[in-house]
Amino acid sequence: MKSLTSNPQSSIRHPHATVVEVQNLVYTYANQEPILRDISFKLKAGDRVALMGATGSGKSTLLENLIGLKQPHSGQIWINGIPVEHKTLSQVRRQIGFSFQDANDQLFMPTILEDVTFGPRNYGVSPALANDRAHQLLADFGLEAYANRSAHQLSGGQRRLVALAAILALEPEILILDEPTNGLDPAWRRHLAQVLLNLPVKVILIASHDLNWLGKVTQRALVLANGRIPIDKDIQPLLQDGNTLDKLGLPVDW
Repeated sequence: MKSLTSNPQSSIRHPHATVVEVQNLVYTYANQEPILRDISFKLKAGDRVALMGATGSGKSTLLENLIGLKQPHSGQIWINGIPVEHKTLSQVRRQIGFSFQDANDQLFMPTILEDVTFGPRNYGVSPALANDRAHQLLADFGLEAYANRSAHQLSGGQRRLVALAAILALEPEILILDEPTNGLDPAWRRHLAQVLLNLPVKVILIASHDLNWLGKVTQRALVLANGRIPIDKDIQPLLQDGNTLDKLGLPVDW
């Protein structure tokens, strides 16, 4: 298991290869207008991308389409060239680490050590190797002293990092996070940012309303509005464009 202090680019063999591709994606809830309309974008190896948009714009829906939790009405998604469809879901999900908004949805074992070893052991990794991975991750996250505690005995920030450790124990190539700073105080937001900046993964996609924090951990922004992506650009110029952010319902200082 590589330490999180490894160079995050060291695992990227093809620094400009397309890792995630979405083409003409449409998603509609029953008896409603489409929430996603003709969504297209590519994420390449090395990309750290913010998914921004007002509440209800479809950010979580888009993320759930990427991992096959929801099936699009039309359009196509590819993960490392593999089309996301029913028969490929196990292959696709093996490459993606997905973190839900509520870390408690991913933590259910008696101890956090068992939470982190559960995924690898379920995929056939030996108990010894799974244990080594878990201890390394917990050490990197500053949580090794809590290895034998229940997640319910930890703070919200600690539970968030345990959930992330459980995902990373599977060694995914792609990391997708849905509102990862929810409920975190400033110190834990900074800690999480430091962890993310050193992860040896190909692509990170983060949906969040925490715009200043996104500016510290991502380089590019995709903005969802009216079911489409009208903005796909470097994040720093966008964060300095207060008028555009206000029109999108994303005032940066609030």
